[in-house]
Amino acid sequence: MSDLFVIGAGLSGLMAAYTAARAGLRVQVVTKGLGSMHWAAGTVDVMGYTPEELSRPVQRPLEAIQALAHSHPEHPYVLLGSHQVQVALEEFTALMAELGLPYGGAGGFGALAHSTSGDNLLLPSAVGALRPAFLAPSAQLAGDMARPEPLLIVGFTGLRDFYPELIAENLAKQGFQARAAFLPLSLLTEQADRNNVHLAQALDLQARRLKLGGELKRLARAGERIGLPALLGLDDHAAALADLSAAAGAPIFEIPTLPPSVPGMRLYKALRARLWRMGVRIDVGLEGIGANVIAANGTAGRVQWVETATTTSRPLKHRAKAYLLATGGILGGGFDSDHTGRIWETVFDLPLTIPQARHQWFRPAFMDPAGHPVFNGGVAVNAAMQPVGADGQVLYANLWAAGGALAGADPIQQHSLEGLAIATGWAAGQAIVRALAQ
Repeated sequence: MSDLFVIGAGLSGLMAAYTAARAGLRVQVVTKGLGSMHWAAGTVDVMGYTPEELSRPVQRPLEAIQALAHSHPEHPYVLLGSHQVQVALEEFTALMAELGLPYGGAGGFGALAHSTSGDNLLLPSAVGALRPAFLAPSAQLAGDMARPEPLLIVGFTGLRDFYPELIAENLAKQGFQARAAFLPLSLLTEQADRNNVHLAQALDLQARRLKLGGELKRLARAGERIGLPALLGLDDHAAALADLSAAAGAPIFEIPTLPPSVPGMRLYKALRARLWRMGVRIDVGLEGIGANVIAANGTAGRVQWVETATTTSRPLKHRAKAYLLATGGILGGGFDSDHTGRIWETVFDLPLTIPQARHQWFRPAFMDPAGHPVFNGGVAVNAAMQPVGADGQVLYANLWAAGGALAGADPIQQHSLEGLAIATGWAAGQAIVRALAQ
């Protein structure tokens, strides 16, 4: 029997598993899929837009979190407080530096703010829009649009999902000096139909990246920085970035492309490898997750076991002292619905704050500034990240929740997906360690 059983292997689940394992707990993680890291940009978006102002990016996200206390007291950030959010981000940054995948913030490498004055970066997207992010992998930092250097956006003929001319044109329309250029795909591969993951693996070979670096040096003008699709190595990324920057003689940065995300895959692989070395078991591809819970009148019940489907007719039961729900919300498969309008949480059938009528799920305007209730609702929790009922009482004494399943936030709309995952996963892990120590 494990001390902690984590359901979900996204950033929140893995951060909680790491926090608990570092404290000496025996941890098991099970998941149906691989989580959102394979689809996201690899950055840590803490608060890009507030619920009240979606047309103007947030400059200082930790200050914005403090302001949420008055307008959105149910927001997970408000439940934790900006200080705990900051501590969780510092823990994440220190961990990634240990793993050889360092993250940094505005002001240069490693500049995670130690006060509420930390600014967001503004990084170019795959279409040349500006996206706010509080932390980014070192390979994306030179793309911060606060820097003065002009940009050379380089693509490869025949490469899908990356269009340098579109990126440069849209950046130029926003007042930035940017131009586009192409190199032959044969620099990276002899095969015509390769995606970014295949090409990243190709650049794990030093000979290929040195050859590419020479071509980039030929293209670049004095003073330019070079933007490339995010494919600078998968398993040997740090060396790939260093070799290319040295060979090109210019700052190089990655621009995340359409999924699958190479920066996100690097993050997942690094976290999973660390957890494996810590003795954490991660089982991927487990279907049919359900649970047995014992309810109690007047006091919190307990989760007795969680079961997963097997190839036989008998499900596999998993018993633990504590359980963490980190399955995501409606977009992550943690919630399900039917034609009647009912929406439910799929493992423990926890009560949700989402309206139980289809006509109340969405507002009439697709881009409504207030967002949509179906994405803003979820599992209500207390400050310790334990699910609570409408009366605010804890439902199950040994159950916690983190990440996209939580009520009170729309992390996609607010550009806070990774920040919420890290902060709530870390906080849940800390709360579980304290609870099991009693």
